[in-house]
Amino acid sequence: MSQEDARLNEYGMQTHNTRDLIVREDIMGKAKELATLISTSEEVRHFQQAEQKILNHDRVQGLIATIKKKQKEIVAFESFKNQAMVAKIEQEIEVLQDEIDSIPVVNEFQQSQSDINYLLQLVISVIRDTVSDKINVEAGTEAPPSTCGD
Repeated sequence: MSQEDARLNEYGMQTHNTRDLIVREDIMGKAKELATLISTSEEVRHFQQAEQKILNHDRVQGLIATIKKKQKEIVAFESFKNQAMVAKIEQEIEVLQDEIDSIPVVNEFQQSQSDINYLLQLVISVIRDTVSDKINVEAGTEAPPSTCGD
């Protein structure tokens, strides 16, 4: 069996191993251009500002540190099979998380994360839908060739 034959599926169609695919240079160039446009968008700028506010907010950082400490305590109590203490600490974490969530800069940060996620999902949807207009990319399975060529 030749190397070329090894690349044919059971229907005689050429197949590729994903690891072996080389993306065309022009496609990669446009992808990088799109990534640059997104990274310089207003949504990303707002996210970066909100992230900086969170990092500089002493109360938020203190609450985060306390939650991390309590999460470690949970792991320790779980290893001792002490479910009562685990439940108690989980409740304490919930109270701390509620306090974090009530801080306006945290809400701003979460909203900016949501905005970026929405932007990325929108871009992915536009690419998928545009490609889907040309080929059926949703199925993700190989179909046998039509019988009209037999």
